[in-house]
Amino acid sequence: MREIKAAAVAEAVAALCIQANAHLPADVEAALAAARAAEPWPLAKHTLGLLEKNLEMANACALPICQDTGMAVVFAEVGQEVHIDGDFEAAVNEGVRRGYGEGYLRKSIVGDPLRRVNTGDNTPAALHLRLVPGDKLRLTVAPKGFGSENMSRLAMLRPADGVEGVERFVLETVRLAGPCPPMVLGIGIGGSFDGVALLAKQALLRPLDKPNPDGYYAALEKKLLAAVNELGIGPQGFGGKTTALGLAIETAPTHVAGLPVAVNVSCHATRRASAEL
Repeated sequence: MREIKAAAVAEAVAALCIQANAHLPADVEAALAAARAAEPWPLAKHTLGLLEKNLEMANACALPICQDTGMAVVFAEVGQEVHIDGDFEAAVNEGVRRGYGEGYLRKSIVGDPLRRVNTGDNTPAALHLRLVPGDKLRLTVAPKGFGSENMSRLAMLRPADGVEGVERFVLETVRLAGPCPPMVLGIGIGGSFDGVALLAKQALLRPLDKPNPDGYYAALEKKLLAAVNELGIGPQGFGGKTTALGLAIETAPTHVAGLPVAVNVSCHATRRASAEL
C-alpha cells in the first residue's frame, strides 16, 4: 500500500487549475492552427487568427485563455493500492480554492442553484472518482465554462432511431449552440440517463488527434465531424468550414429498450491538465 498525503493532492490540484486555465493543450492548439491554415473563407480565417493571438498572449503572460475560468471539473483515477492520508475531497477543494486565488482566476460557483450566493473561491469542485489498478493517483482538472455548457444536451432516443438518430441529434445540437464555434464536441452514447452525460464530458478529455480505439466509432467520429463542418456555421457564426475542431465519442453498455445520447459542447478553449502522483 502506497500512501499519498492529502496536502500533496491539494498542491497538485492548485497547480493544475492555473495550468489548465492559462495554457491550451497542445492537441487543441494544433487543431486550431490546422483549421486556420485550411480555412478558405477570409473572415473565418481572420477570426481563427485572433483566437491564436489570444492563445499566444495567454501563454506569454500566464493569463487565462478565457475570462470564464469555469467550474473546476476534477477527474481522479485512484489506484487500488493507494491510501490517501487525510480527507481526499477536502484536499481537492483546497487545491481549487488555492489555485483560483493564487492564479487570480474568476470565481463563478454559487453554493445553491436558486439562492445564487457566490462561494467566493470557486469551490466545490465537480469531482469524479474512479478506482483503477495500481499504486498511482492521476488527477485531471478540466475547467468548464458555462457559455458552452449551457448549450449541451441529452436525449433518450429510441433504439430504432439508431445511428441516424444520433447524427440528427448531434447536428441539431450544433445548430442550436449559437455563436459558440469553433467548438469541440464530446458525445456520450449508451449507459443510463445519469451516466451518459458524464460519458460526454469524459469524451472531451481525449486528445483531438487520438481517434476512438474501436474502428466503428472512429469512423463515426470522422463522419460526424465532417457533417458538422459542412453546416457552414464557421467560427463565431461568421461562415466557413471550421465549425468544430474535433469530436470524440465515448460509449457504454445500455438497456435493450433505450438509446441515451448526450452532447457536451465545448468552445475552442477546451482546457485540461493532468498530473500523476
